[in-house]
Amino acid sequence: MSDLSAEDAKLVTLARAARARTRAAEGAAVRDSDGRTYAACTVALDTVELTALQLAVAMALSSGVKGLEAAAVVTDAESVNIDVVRYFAGANIPVVHAQGTGEVRDVVHS
Repeated sequence: MSDLSAEDAKLVTLARAARARTRAAEGAAVRDSDGRTYAACTVALDTVELTALQLAVAMALSSGVKGLEAAAVVTDAESVNIDVVRYFAGANIPVVHAQGTGEVRDVVHS
């Protein structure tokens, strides 16, 4: 995580913690335009499935945020779907994709 800013490294840490608490497939965290953070994990029920990133964005939205600055997703999957960030926050929002160890795989932009 040394190549990340301190604020983006914090998002990875929050996403890792959310994933570890529940042993979920994914953990995610977002930072809103005021600097507040929201962390979530995957929800996989018989009738509802949300990615960790979808839930983290939903938590931010339900708190009344107007925009996002950055996001992070921790997963062992090869890729992450960032459509929810693109849809809500627009283009060029950095999304850190990290492994469960915290090692950064990639930084993609919405």
